[in-house]
Amino acid sequence: MSESPEPIEIVAGREHDGVRTDRFLAEATGSLSRSRVKGLMEAGHLLRDGEVLRTPSEPVRAGMRFTLAPPAPVPAQPQAQAIPFPILFEDEYLLVLDKPAGLVVHPAPGNEDGTLVNALLSHCGDSLPGIGGEKRPGIVHRLDKDTSGIMVVAKTERSLAALSEAFAARTVERSYLALCWGMITPSSGTFEGAIGRDPRDRKRMAVVERGGKPALSHYRTLAVASGAVSLVECRLATGRTHQIRVHFSHAGHPLLGDPVYLRRIPAAAKLLSPASKAAALDFPRQALHAATLGFVHPETGRALRFETEPPEDFATLRRSLLE
Repeated sequence: MSESPEPIEIVAGREHDGVRTDRFLAEATGSLSRSRVKGLMEAGHLLRDGEVLRTPSEPVRAGMRFTLAPPAPVPAQPQAQAIPFPILFEDEYLLVLDKPAGLVVHPAPGNEDGTLVNALLSHCGDSLPGIGGEKRPGIVHRLDKDTSGIMVVAKTERSLAALSEAFAARTVERSYLALCWGMITPSSGTFEGAIGRDPRDRKRMAVVERGGKPALSHYRTLAVASGAVSLVECRLATGRTHQIRVHFSHAGHPLLGDPVYLRRIPAAAKLLSPASKAAALDFPRQALHAATLGFVHPETGRALRFETEPPEDFATLRRSLLE
């Protein structure tokens, strides 16, 4: 494992008063770009007078002491790690798995290891590296970190191309189970709206009028708890980032536990008993499970279909609200 670089210590002078912190540090180091400094700050690698500072625009004051501690460089390619995951089907061409909630799919800044890709490299050995790119070998589609459920992974370039084409052509069957706030009217229907970056918060997605990609989500209500929470089945016609989470939030029915799109306590929460309300509000992740995946095997032509039940935390919440 690579060693972390030595921390950089900088004390601000009077001439730096009022300068943005990221600009000051980029100029002071002479070796780091402003965007690199900003990324390091947002990841928690800067101390100002001994306290973590994550706001790049914060103004500098004379006498402030900054300690910038860049992390160790990461390998260009993900490393194999023996991380267990449930396998539903596997042959020499592909692998179908039930991804646990909390498992990141592929390495990215802030999650360089401990991902599904690291686990796949360990499980598949020499057959997987290079399939579809260094950082995401074999990944045909992905699920958000805290979404559980079924995924398919390609083990050959030919399978990757065929499965990617099937997803793009919308010939793959995909259904999700979700718990959302409120009672949706009508009880079944379609949410349609282009999805792109939220112009007010670039870390979120949103239904946008310009610049987004078309998105279509079909839903069907399966059960309702006290008019406050609905269990819904969602079927995707497209596969945009955070699609279900964005469409349901935009419609006024954010998913229970969603850390990004649930910004306040929903009015529907007061319709629940105190115990049910606490369980629903305390759920620590978005209540979303990829329950069904069906596709044609790219080599054998056989129709494959897989279905799994939600994990125990989702199942427990569902029982506490609906039974």
